[in-house]
Amino acid sequence: MAEKPINPRRLARQNAVLRAAIQLIFFIAMPGAFVAGFNGVKAVFQAIGTGQPLAWTGFTMALVVLCLFTIVFGRFFCGWVCAFGALGDFVWWLSGLVQKKLFRRKKQFRLPEHWLPAGQKVKYLILAAIVVLCALNLYGTLGLWSPWEAFSLLTALRLPPAGSTVAVAWLTLIVVGMALQERFFCQFLCPMGAVFSLLPILPFGQLRRAADRCPSGCQLCKRQCPVSIRMDEDNLRKGECISCDRCASACPHGNLTRWDRALLRRPWLGAVGKAAAFFALGAALDLYRFL
Repeated sequence: MAEKPINPRRLARQNAVLRAAIQLIFFIAMPGAFVAGFNGVKAVFQAIGTGQPLAWTGFTMALVVLCLFTIVFGRFFCGWVCAFGALGDFVWWLSGLVQKKLFRRKKQFRLPEHWLPAGQKVKYLILAAIVVLCALNLYGTLGLWSPWEAFSLLTALRLPPAGSTVAVAWLTLIVVGMALQERFFCQFLCPMGAVFSLLPILPFGQLRRAADRCPSGCQLCKRQCPVSIRMDEDNLRKGECISCDRCASACPHGNLTRWDRALLRRPWLGAVGKAAAFFALGAALDLYRFL
């Protein structure tokens, strides 16, 4: 039987709907996973700075699980689960809708592409600064300035405490940035994104491109990528991939694949399986709001 031709529009639409549904589920049920992992980073380096043994807490367990999950499956957490990422995708979508309907823009505004590689390095500086502050046991004095702490409280339906004006202001600026550039926070400011991008990914967890079958000058996969990377770029830039699968779903030639997309007849089954696995891990770690 002849193999059915690929319908990239249908695959891209299925991927977008499925990802939005999974993001919404995790945003409602587990908005604090990002901050739990981040608190694990703080705990590790505060223990190092104070010379105390590392306590095996829920935060450190969350960090270990997030890192192991990323090593095995790539940055699936960033692309499908993280509440900050889901907020960024929604704000970006809403910004495009407003620009199209209200300002009659045919092409959504975004930052110049040549700014992005340099901007993506900023999050490593932020991570380094946080590590140093934690090691010196100084981070706690700046907690009221942290936009991710304010975000965590808001998603938990709690108001930030008095004195958090700076944190709320930073969070507001981040939301504005999300409207001007897709995955603004994830690309430029996220300390956990910096951690995940430096982790090695097992070979079967990586997307692979059959470059010899790609038409010359196509670059459709790069145009679909929310973080503007090419599949043939160096390893550091490849770490920016958030495993959203938009490139693979949009490729009309089926040249981008991963083990789950290659083995399963329906590409969406891999995403559902990984989401279910993360759901189970979140339940085991007591990260869910309603469990």
